[in-house]
Amino acid sequence: MATTTEKSKDRYIEGIGRRKTSVARARITEASKASFLVNEKEIAEHFKTEELRKIATEAFATAGTEIKFKVTVHVSGGGIASQAVAMRHAISRALNEYDAEMRAPLKKAGFLKRDPRAKERRKFGLKKARKAPQWSKR
Repeated sequence: MATTTEKSKDRYIEGIGRRKTSVARARITEASKASFLVNEKEIAEHFKTEELRKIATEAFATAGTEIKFKVTVHVSGGGIASQAVAMRHAISRALNEYDAEMRAPLKKAGFLKRDPRAKERRKFGLKKARKAPQWSKR
């Protein structure tokens, strides 16, 4: 049987985040130094631009946590930008579960709310969701 110190090392907190059709499942574990793995790759390998990496890890800066975490994330679906926002949502939810004190800054920044905007479906008789075919008098 594992002792309590061994259990706390293995213990992780999971959060699920979504945006458009992207789904991210983040697991955070306390560690001696911060590390990010996205789909078993380093974060710089998955998110090529600095802007996307900043969006994905923004929750830690907003929460103002001094504690270092090992973060492993599995993302699927959607595009690279919506995956970054889904990852931020998942990490925010996990941080909220880890410490309820972090809820206020994360909620104020809007990281705990799922962004509901998604592509509207195409309707019959139209070319796109709302674009109608060109009207002709004769």
